[in-house]
Amino acid sequence: MNYVFEFGWLAQYYPQIVKGVLITLELIAVGAVLGISLGIFCAWVRALGPAWLKPIVATYVELIRNTPFLIQLFFIFFGLPSLGLQLDELTAANIAMVVNLGAYSCEIIRAGIQATPKGQFEAGASLAMTRFETFRHVVLVPSLQRIWPALSSQVVIVMLGSSVVSQIAAEDLTFAANFIQSRTFRAFEAYIVSTVIYLCLAILLRQVLAVLGGLIFPRRAAR
Repeated sequence: MNYVFEFGWLAQYYPQIVKGVLITLELIAVGAVLGISLGIFCAWVRALGPAWLKPIVATYVELIRNTPFLIQLFFIFFGLPSLGLQLDELTAANIAMVVNLGAYSCEIIRAGIQATPKGQFEAGASLAMTRFETFRHVVLVPSLQRIWPALSSQVVIVMLGSSVVSQIAAEDLTFAANFIQSRTFRAFEAYIVSTVIYLCLAILLRQVLAVLGGLIFPRRAAR
């Protein structure tokens, strides 16, 4: 094997790498906040919400969980313009991330709700709370506490899956790696660098979510 590694191009192309990392971080920040918020709403609907809304949410969840993320991204970016809704690459990528994480987090959060003891619902009813008030004040936080590790893992998975947004020319980290290898013809080195960065981002994101979980659920952290 006579292959010689060459990383001298890093000095020239590091701005593209930094930009790709920042866009990847933006995608996961927007996707995590809005996606989990959407997942909480959908979990409430499926577990405790009005009957007429449950089939709509169930259809959305099953549709997203049983189709590839890349197809969802293409539908949003290439399909919606046919209906008159034109989106730029980054907006389409953000929407796809939110929609995808919303469906997966819905089922994770719903599992936490279903594990809630009946006594908590009865306690809410005894205080004349509505079903939504019971969910918000009594059920939600303990449910999130139960499923936080699984939810954190799903956020990391979605972050890694965001690499496909380069297919619609969203300038994330994978787009930067593709750009660099097309200019330098050093594909092996370009993808080694992007792989190491993705690995570091995944580890960092897990640590951030673990710390966040400790702040939100201090009793869990104290055990």
